[in-house]
Amino acid sequence: MRLGVLDIGSNTVHLLLVDAHPGARPVAFASHKRPLSLVQFLDADGNINDAGQHELIEFVLEAWEFAARHKAEDLLAFCTSAIREATNGVEVLARVKHETTVTLQELTGSEEASMTFFAVRRWYGWGAGPILDLDIGGGSFEMAFGQDELPELAVSVPLGASRLTRDWLHNDPPTAKSVKELRKYIRHTLKPVVREFKQLGRANLVAGTSKTFRSLARIAGAAPSGAGPYVKRELHATDLGLWAQRISAMTVEDRLYLPGVSDARARQILAGALVAEAALEMFEFASMEICPWALREGLILRRLDQLIFDGPLAPAPHVGLGGAVPVPRVGANTGTAAPAAVSIPIPTAGRQAN
Repeated sequence: MRLGVLDIGSNTVHLLLVDAHPGARPVAFASHKRPLSLVQFLDADGNINDAGQHELIEFVLEAWEFAARHKAEDLLAFCTSAIREATNGVEVLARVKHETTVTLQELTGSEEASMTFFAVRRWYGWGAGPILDLDIGGGSFEMAFGQDELPELAVSVPLGASRLTRDWLHNDPPTAKSVKELRKYIRHTLKPVVREFKQLGRANLVAGTSKTFRSLARIAGAAPSGAGPYVKRELHATDLGLWAQRISAMTVEDRLYLPGVSDARARQILAGALVAEAALEMFEFASMEICPWALREGLILRRLDQLIFDGPLAPAPHVGLGGAVPVPRVGANTGTAAPAAVSIPIPTAGRQAN
């Protein structure tokens, strides 16, 4: 069965198709993505402007056509903080549905953290013991901890790399004062959250699950993505501190020469490094592992579980969101069958915060 997940993130819009079967690991079949920083399309009132909405709608139509062309049977479409926190987020979702017939399922920050943790647990298994998962997105920073399949605590804070870059790092390279002030803000924001997590106990494993962590690990010497997902990749606090200091003195153009840093992320990699550095220091861990599975895989695994228990392509229990939807307008020109658009109930942690 070919399943798809359409992820509207703060930095990238990404469609992932996987072949999944009961009892087998999901295998990536194809993907279609493009850099799209919706944060950059926010006006002074926090609204996503018309240009940003046009880019989003164009990609949703492209993704739907791509999924149909590659014979996906089932498609989850969701959005995270970029739309969730926009002043006109509700209107944007309505416009996307009107112009594409695709319903984007809106995830809360704690739902993001919970589903990412779910993927991490499936990757490492029960033998990993208590896991702390950290995920730095464009708009928010998610943390989750637990010993079971779902976390005991899942928290989202507004420390996304793109958001912090926009709000704090205005010069290129940034001034020492702005970096110092940002460090202070990050620690101030994390302090009560870290205290709450520490009350639950200490993790056996700290996992990083975002592109930001993968890029930082690559800068610090981890294997490139071409080496495959089964190569162990680690990020050490000492290396992270050293590179955060180095990157703070580099221009955006200079950062492009670093391994693992793309044009789209060169500007915000410093903010991501500062968040990662503070998190490892405050949680008191010397290193972390980079997990190849994250939110998209968590949602796919959750959907696969639902199909196994409820039967092939069973409509989701979400009222008003499950089941098939009409073919988007672009589908009329493709001659291909549209995948069934579904939503899934998202379980969350025992405790959560946004």
